[in-house]
Amino acid sequence: MGCLVTVAMDGSEIRSVSGNSCANGDKYARKEVTNPTRIVTSTAIVEDGDLPRVSVKTKTDVPKNKIFDVMKEINKIRAEAPVKIGDVLIDDVAGTGVPVIATRNIEKVSA
Repeated sequence: MGCLVTVAMDGSEIRSVSGNSCANGDKYARKEVTNPTRIVTSTAIVEDGDLPRVSVKTKTDVPKNKIFDVMKEINKIRAEAPVKIGDVLIDDVAGTGVPVIATRNIEKVSA
């Protein structure tokens, strides 16, 4: 909802969360200060496809401090067409246990 949330800390312990207008704001704020995560989106190279790249994303969120490692692995992908939405292109990206999946269909180019 975009509310301005304040998290009061005592060292590394959360004392309180205020300013949220719903339970989701409280949950998000607590997670963001203790274990921030993000879904990573990018593109990967496709060989012999009707497009040269396919859009990809991590299937779930990964620790924020792993984003650069995740991107290094995504940048190494060389998928062979055809690629279908949901195809797993990396099983366990950067040791996070999270797969990287295709988010678009790419057809194989006929020779």
